[in-house]
Parts: sequence; structure tokens; C-alpha cells
Amino acid sequence: RNNYFISELNSGGRYDPLTDSWTPTGSGDNLPSPRYSHTAIWTGSEMIVWGGYQSSPLATGARYDPITDTWVSLGADPNTPAARYRHTAVWTGTEMIIWGGETSAGLTGTGSRYNPSTGTWSQTSAGTIPTQPRSNHTAVWTGAEMIVWGGSSSNPNQSFLNSGWRYDPLTDSWTPTNVLLAPGP
Repeated sequence: RNNYFISELNSGGRYDPLTDSWTPTGSGDNLPSPRYSHTAIWTGSEMIVWGGYQSSPLATGARYDPITDTWVSLGADPNTPAARYRHTAVWTGTEMIIWGGETSAGLTGTGSRYNPSTGTWSQTSAGTIPTQPRSNHTAVWTGAEMIVWGGSSSNPNQSFLNSGWRYDPLTDSWTPTNVLLAPGP
């Protein structure tokens, strides 16, 4: 945690750019617990919130349907990833992939895939070349791969990273990105 005060919240709002107005999100059953440093992705029909921090890292989340203004808990699954915060998440069109971040044991170089149609998690491969644990990094979905870039390292000699990895969910494999002429950390 940083050296400034952070208050965990479990409230939100929906913004309508056509009317330039806000509406509070539902606050009923299955509302996620208060948190910060979580991820949220849009599937095209709902928002999925996962992980974050509330006194310790969280391994929970929920799906929000703006049409019905309701939340559905992600529920318990034996393959739910380790609790984490300051991780990234991308939407592939069928799955949410979360990766990296900070756990109670420190930085992690692991990830998992969540399928909302089945409500199940599966781990991403660690690959033949282990990805470097990191937090505060970025991730994007290209249409075929997740690209993870930059972030913070636990290595005191390399606290900020200018390296990355490409993850292919079809082959469940990782490839390092080229760092020749890459931006600085």
C-alpha cells in the first residue's frame, strides 16, 4: 500500500454520454465488497469486477448487468486465482484474462482465465520461459493475444520494467516481446 490514505468503496455509477448524466449502479444482492486496485472489464453486455485490496488482497468479484441494474457473484471455483491487486485484465471476446499483480506473498507472474458462460476459471500456463512477476503494468488485447508491458518489479536493481510478454490463449503459451529500441522503464 502507498503512504497515503485510501478508502475502499463498493459504489459506482453509469455514465450516459448522450445525456451527460450519471446514475448510481445497483446496490442490492451480490454487490462486491469494498475494494481498490481491482480490475474491471466490459464484455459487451456486462462489467466484470475482480480482485483488488481490502485489508488484504481479494480473490472475489462480480458481474454487473446495467440493463437489470443487478450484480451476480463470480462464486467459488477450485481454480480461482490467488488473491491479488494491481494486476491487469483483458477481455478476449469470450473470456477475461487476469495476470500479474501483488499477492500477500509479493509480486506474481501468474494468471488465469475466467469464462462467464460457464462460471469457471482456468490457469494460464507459466510457459517454458517464466514471465517476470510485476504489478502496475499494462495489458492490451490485440484480437489474438494479450500483451503485457512494463510495470514494477520486486528487484531493487530493476524497480521499473521495460520488458513484456505476449500470451496466446489458443496455445496457452508466452513469448517475450522484443526490447530492442523499446521505451524506457
